[in-house]
Amino acid sequence: MSDVIAVIGWGVSGRGAVRALVTRGYSVLVYDAHPGTPVTDPDLVDVTVHVVPDAADLADAVIAQHPRTVVVSPGIPAHHPIFSRCEDAGIDVWGEVELAWRLQEEGSHAGRPWLTVTGTNGKTTTVGMLGEILRANGEKVLEVGNIGTPITLAIDSDADVFAVELSSFQLHSTLTMSPQASLCLNVDADHLDWHETREAYAADKARIYERTQLACVYPSIDREVETMVENADVVDGARAIGITLGAPSPSQIGIVDGLIVDRAFLEDRQRNALFLAHIDDLTHAYGPHPSASVVSDALAAAALARAHGVKPQAVEKGLRAFQPAGHRRTVLGQAADLTWIDDSKATNAHAAAASLTGIPEHTAIWIFGGDAKGQDFTDLVRRVASRLRGVIVIGEDRSLALTALAREAPDIPVVEVDGHEDWMFSVVNEAVALSRPGDTVVLAPACASWDQFDNYGQRGDAFAQAVSRLAQQWGNGDGSTT
Repeated sequence: MSDVIAVIGWGVSGRGAVRALVTRGYSVLVYDAHPGTPVTDPDLVDVTVHVVPDAADLADAVIAQHPRTVVVSPGIPAHHPIFSRCEDAGIDVWGEVELAWRLQEEGSHAGRPWLTVTGTNGKTTTVGMLGEILRANGEKVLEVGNIGTPITLAIDSDADVFAVELSSFQLHSTLTMSPQASLCLNVDADHLDWHETREAYAADKARIYERTQLACVYPSIDREVETMVENADVVDGARAIGITLGAPSPSQIGIVDGLIVDRAFLEDRQRNALFLAHIDDLTHAYGPHPSASVVSDALAAAALARAHGVKPQAVEKGLRAFQPAGHRRTVLGQAADLTWIDDSKATNAHAAAASLTGIPEHTAIWIFGGDAKGQDFTDLVRRVASRLRGVIVIGEDRSLALTALAREAPDIPVVEVDGHEDWMFSVVNEAVALSRPGDTVVLAPACASWDQFDNYGQRGDAFAQAVSRLAQQWGNGDGSTT
């Protein structure tokens, strides 16, 4: 076997892996399956990308070079033949995250703590909150991983700590990563084209807890995730820390009278609780009624931060400073006596339910639909029906959404808006017509955007622009919401 390392995938994470390896003197071979992939990079003049479109042929080409290790990008699915071929040949397969961990631990930053987050929904919000809490504590922190910055590009930074968002794809190929504290927010059926079964998807999510050093954080009402914690092979002394929307028991962080309180990271946790923050600290970013999922994300971020050792006052300061990423439960403001929320990122049923659950009953105008990806929305509509005053259904094929609404919410007014010119402006005007003053309009489509947009961000931008026009019509001369 040679000393060559093969990297499969020439996307962002693949390039990050190659840069990290080349700068450390490793010999690297790079492969990609997509015709048209640039075969050279001006920043990596000695690296050539070998493009092999067929998966089996690509695996054969890699194995023929007898690499010591194969590093796979997150886009390489678990059923790709490279995994079985490497197993047969005795070749280790790492993901970019595993590579980053090993390179860090071999270098001058060995021991730098990672606080890791996974889940079907809420990862980015939780990591963003965690980052702000750590900064409020005076730490140099980088948010890395699935949030956008490959960890391999960050390992040489002077950061004190990493807040790490990890997808199931990334976790599939982690072997030695040992986070200081870890968290799985939730598990719902998703990415089954990659994992093939829900069980395989959940098993990869569970890997977040392996080798955790101090604290495995989990939602106390989620028995599936709690079982992941129970079954994890952790470092001796690591604790299970629950989060709850109710009053916390010892070793939990929860809510008492609108306050986030800690009964996990204090000496006398049997009898006392420690104030961390007010739920109202979230209203600047999420409006007067933060959803239960947003509050849970804040509890989770607080738990990870406290496991790391932040001061209690840093939690409140960090949550006050946090601003959600675009199109993730973003409060656009007030227009036409309504609150407008852009959660275009809610591209599946689980995420849409999370957007709506914190809104008072019978006060939500829900904008729903798009590329349904074959989902059955029956359970989603049943879960959110009590929140709704009205629904606007969008998308080129609205049948699945309409069927679920007719079955589970037959008394809720429903308006369809097709894809005519300027149709998003029709959507916001229909929302006004369905509403009463003080209601909340939520774009949480539960669907992908590809039937009408290039991506969910473009969909959210169109919604925000339409709301701005509406605000101008209703008297905000600058065209902005207030």
